[in-house]
Amino acid sequence: MTWMLGQLHHENLRSEYQHATLDEQADILRHVSSNLIGIVFHLTPLSFAIVNLKPILPGHVLVSPRRVVPRLSDLSHDEVVDLFLTVQKVGRMIERVYKASSLNIAMQDGADAGQSVPHVHTHIIPRKATDLDDRGGSDAIYGMLEGEEGDVGQHLEEKQRKRPQFPKVDESTRHSRSEQEMIEEAEMLAREMGPSRL
Repeated sequence: MTWMLGQLHHENLRSEYQHATLDEQADILRHVSSNLIGIVFHLTPLSFAIVNLKPILPGHVLVSPRRVVPRLSDLSHDEVVDLFLTVQKVGRMIERVYKASSLNIAMQDGADAGQSVPHVHTHIIPRKATDLDDRGGSDAIYGMLEGEEGDVGQHLEEKQRKRPQFPKVDESTRHSRSEQEMIEEAEMLAREMGPSRL
């Protein structure tokens, strides 16, 4: 993995990395790859928030613990507290910035729950009253999270599900955003969040 300080777009992350011990730097390198650095918009001592490559709806972001663990139950008490306080703080900001009236906050906890990467992560998706009416209604979000839209890692093979399937999104209308678009959104959200707690 390559790490270039010039790629760091968030001043707090740059400062934290420069002043970290070698072990702390290794931890940062392991958890926030150079591909993610420009899209991190908020850091706490134990969590980080990033913008999404293929957001389900505008403003869809992810919050993860810094320590890579596959399941919520693997987190320490302090990590759980920090993660959910970060979700709450980021959620308030996302709701305000994207003029939403509600939020979907979702976590797939384990592969059988649809988790696509073995690292705890929480989706925060701003919602409005009729935002998914053209896709089958507000519950369409669950099918979207189970499908390609919610997959932040490699795609899992389709598994037989016992619960009803929700309408799928027309993939022909969804495209990956450019790195520059994601960086610009991350910088805007970082300004909205204010200083990170490091």
